[in-house]
Amino acid sequence: MKSAWRALTIGLALVAGSVAAQDKPAPPAVTPAPVAPAPASASPAVESGSTVRVEYTLKDEAGIVLDSSKGRDPLKYIHGQRQIMPALERELVGMHVGDEKHVVVRPEDGYGHVNPDAQAEVPKEVLPPAALVVGTRLVAKGPGGETRPVMVKEIKDKTVMLDLNHPLAGKTLIFDLKVVGVEAPGSVQPMAPVPGAKPGN
Repeated sequence: MKSAWRALTIGLALVAGSVAAQDKPAPPAVTPAPVAPAPASASPAVESGSTVRVEYTLKDEAGIVLDSSKGRDPLKYIHGQRQIMPALERELVGMHVGDEKHVVVRPEDGYGHVNPDAQAEVPKEVLPPAALVVGTRLVAKGPGGETRPVMVKEIKDKTVMLDLNHPLAGKTLIFDLKVVGVEAPGSVQPMAPVPGAKPGN
């Protein structure tokens, strides 16, 4: 079965001019006034290769919070490397530090629709005894070391049926995003992929 691995991560310049003192006494020393911070729009815009930090809250259509970066470090990712959902990347293009956006992601642009054939049957002994309960969520590791969430769907005499659909499959996802950091392409060292992130199709 084809997997759908997707997710779900500033400089100021001050120019000072000078005036020649032609035949005039030097002015008294003056303590410079504090310089107001540059507006957020002066920061680099999000583009391919930018290192971006985003605060987010994820809700379902009922308004229930499914995940949030509040109280944690913001999501950090490199734009254009498919470390987050392509649908979110498209919406973040051109945004600057301080910009906020409300984004609705339909199932076809998120974790896909529920696939009734996305299941696997495994021997009971490969699961820990405490996991032998319908509805238990586990993380399975593939032959290449990649991981994916699975759920215990049915328990038989000697085997267990696992649901391979992502827990958010079939759901419309609502994101409230705020860009809190943008670094221009090439200004930082390459990063490892965001844990749990899924490449797009």
